[in-house]
Amino acid sequence: MTSETTTQPTSEQIRRAPKVLLHDHLDGGLRPATVVELARENGYEGLPETDPDKLGIWFREASDSGSLERYLETFAHTCAVMQTRDALARVAAECAEDLAADGVVYAEVRYAPEQHLEQGLTLEEVVEAVNEGFREGERRARENGHRIRVGALLTAMRHAARALEIAELANRYRDTGVVGFDIAGAEAGYPPTRHLDAFEYLKRENNHFTIHAGEAFGLPSIWQALQWCGADRLGHGVRIIDDIEVADDGSVKLGRLASYVRDKRIPLEMCPTSNLQTGAAPSYAEHPIGLLRRLQFRLTVNTDNRLMSHTSMSEEFEHLVKTFRYTLDDMQWFTVNAMKSAFIPFDERLAMINDVIKPGYAELRAEWLFRPATTTSPVSSVSDPA
Repeated sequence: MTSETTTQPTSEQIRRAPKVLLHDHLDGGLRPATVVELARENGYEGLPETDPDKLGIWFREASDSGSLERYLETFAHTCAVMQTRDALARVAAECAEDLAADGVVYAEVRYAPEQHLEQGLTLEEVVEAVNEGFREGERRARENGHRIRVGALLTAMRHAARALEIAELANRYRDTGVVGFDIAGAEAGYPPTRHLDAFEYLKRENNHFTIHAGEAFGLPSIWQALQWCGADRLGHGVRIIDDIEVADDGSVKLGRLASYVRDKRIPLEMCPTSNLQTGAAPSYAEHPIGLLRRLQFRLTVNTDNRLMSHTSMSEEFEHLVKTFRYTLDDMQWFTVNAMKSAFIPFDERLAMINDVIKPGYAELRAEWLFRPATTTSPVSSVSDPA
């Protein structure tokens, strides 16, 4: 007997499916109501809207400009309300809760400590507040019947000059909640090679890092992130499509960089909805993820900024299921890819795959066996094994 693995999952199944998230920004995932409340508590008067529903709409519309630089401007408001220990802990706890409620079982959430110092916090106090919030969010999730593990990625801003300092901070906290390092910000004019000292330090310390590359800028950004800096993963990496030629007859030819990325199984942190907003892709149907999936690149699905993109992991997968007719098998493939690519120890990744992810998808695939009986049962096409 064969299972109905070719059937597309329902929205409810997508929500319940175990999911792994590797690319999500803490300051891009606040609840609109929390932004309003924290602004009131901290005396921030710069919000464009003070009604939570209207503010959520504003963030989404302001992010739909097709420009990465314009998209990044929206973070001035979220960072403005994340300048105290209590605010950071609250935002982190709610982040873990929201992800767990959406079926995420493992997440790596990134943030830039240097952006939260305006009211006197030290870098260490920022990290400790966020870690405290993640642990509280994990606890609340368990109370609500969900399971999630959250690791932090410390981000340095590529236009600033504190990358080595943040890399050293990530290394100090690597055994207490921080799992790796990242650089982010506008790519054009700020190549990753500006921060070689940070990456060389992390490699000497046997630590993990990902680099935002190949989103708004093209192949040179990806090449530098890999061959000069030694990135373990690529944040977005969507522009690798520029090194792939598709002929009129459908045949595909990979350039040397694309071949290297695929051959080395370098994980690509794909963020479909965000890519549409920043102009990296014109539509879901034309997003490179479809072709890259067929070519067996190491792809992962991510949210990037849940507030700005008005999205969730379930919604990202819903778009892909609808556009590319992906099945539960496809969802599991993306999810296992992500777990393989996480920055926690190998044995823990393997346990998550074998004990959480695969059993979760197996249970969902088996649900068709327990559908209510119909009034007229079709004749079974399965032959009697006896």
